[in-house]
Amino acid sequence: MFPVLTEVGGHLEGATLARKVVDLLADRQAEDILLLDIRNVTLFADYFVIASAQTVRQMQALCDAVNSELSKDDITPYGREGEPASGWVLLDLGDVIVHIFGPDERHFYDLEGLYREATPVVRIQ
Repeated sequence: MFPVLTEVGGHLEGATLARKVVDLLADRQAEDILLLDIRNVTLFADYFVIASAQTVRQMQALCDAVNSELSKDDITPYGREGEPASGWVLLDLGDVIVHIFGPDERHFYDLEGLYREATPVVRIQ
């Protein structure tokens, strides 16, 4: 679906990494996946990947899949915040921040609204 992964300076380039995460989440039935280019909005990252999971179990499975698949490319998150039971998990991949929400939490935090000046790159509903 997306171009072959490219490495820059020993890590996947941000856009390529973000698209890989989008593909991983889509393959595992995440819902309403949104890739936002936030480079013109903030300095702490280049991309947000935002997705929804319907259950705690699905959210845990999505997090595990992202970690497992990225570890094959020697990529490990710099950090993780939240737990599936809380309805929100953040995975910090450096240039890419992955947010996986439960439906109610996604609506409450409204990252799409908060970062409305960001550029949508991909949306899979």
